Amino acid sequence: MDIVILAVVIAVVVIGALGGLIVGSRRKKQLPPPPPAAPDITAPPAEPHVGDEAETPREEPRRTIEEVDLPDGSAPVVVEEPPAEAPEIEIPEPTAGRLVRLRTRLSRSQNALGKGLLTLLSREHLDEDTWEEIEDTLLTADVGVQPTQELVERLRERVKVLGTRTPEELRTLLREELLTLVGRDMDRAVKTEPEDRKPGIVMVVGVNGTGKTTTTGKLARVLVADGQSVVLGAADTFRAAAADQLQTWGERVGAHTVRGPEAGDPASVAFDAVKEGKEMGANVVLIDTAGRLHTKTGLMDELGKVKRVVEKQAPVDEVLLVLDATTGQNGLVQARVFSEVVDITGIVLTKLDGTAKGGIVVAVQRELGVPVKLIGLGEGADDLAPFEPEAFVDALIGE
Repeated sequence: MDIVILAVVIAVVVIGALGGLIVGSRRKKQLPPPPPAAPDITAPPAEPHVGDEAETPREEPRRTIEEVDLPDGSAPVVVEEPPAEAPEIEIPEPTAGRLVRLRTRLSRSQNALGKGLLTLLSREHLDEDTWEEIEDTLLTADVGVQPTQELVERLRERVKVLGTRTPEELRTLLREELLTLVGRDMDRAVKTEPEDRKPGIVMVVGVNGTGKTTTTGKLARVLVADGQSVVLGAADTFRAAAADQLQTWGERVGAHTVRGPEAGDPASVAFDAVKEGKEMGANVVLIDTAGRLHTKTGLMDELGKVKRVVEKQAPVDEVLLVLDATTGQNGLVQARVFSEVVDITGIVLTKLDGTAKGGIVVAVQRELGVPVKLIGLGEGADDLAPFEPEAFVDALIGE
């Protein structure tokens, strides 16, 4: 009996111990984890300067307020900008001998006419076929039908009388006949100095693209080179930047430019230009008109209006028609229409270098009955020259 009781007691003790272990284990699992220890906080490193490596901040000297230079309250120093320099005034090349200087350039592009004629005239037998070739050569050079027939007839007669022909005799013969055709006795002076008043008034007219504004600017250089004072009237108010272009030309030689608002009344600008020219005592007023389409009746009528308005103050001394020498016979159509609107007194042939044909000089003079007074031989500022028949013909036939 005692043994049984002892076994029961031992079993109870063992079961109790095991139960305590299980309960303790469960409690340990449910307990929350202890809070983490507080981290050590350190100051962030100073921002590195340009070129510095990230490192411990360096001690830098600092100035106290007593060491800082403060403004004394005096007026601030004003830095004056240098005044804008006025555009440098150019001294144009004198007009005397300009065409002679440019003869080489002219002869390079034009003497096909003269050389072709000399070659044909040098043939031993001048039959009808040869004379037809001579006519074709002249027509191809834009001399025109009537002038060509007249020149061929005179050459026929003189060659028949001359008989045997040396190269020098042929050249002299051709030179004389071409000079007669071009017209050596025509008055080619640009009328800019009326005897009874100042200023002389010159209108420049022509179709779009012929170089009117450029020609007006170059003509101003020609006149300034001859010692005259010039006022420019920018009456081309329809083409964008035309007035700016003309003013630039004027500033180069010290010529005053009168201009109006864009798309303004061109007659008003022309009127004001003449008025200011009088007040300034200028020698010449050059009026650049808008490029008219010769097929537009209204625009051509307006060109006539410009001339009438200007003449309320003084007569127009010169009306120069600018023609592109490369347009050939089409230029003659333009010339005819312009002459019906305003009285053309002189011709300016531009682009007479390159592919131009020298015969247009003869054709346009015959068409209008007025002389070629100026020719443009290039794009340089001083490439506008008075037309000299002798120099021109010599360039055509070569030395």
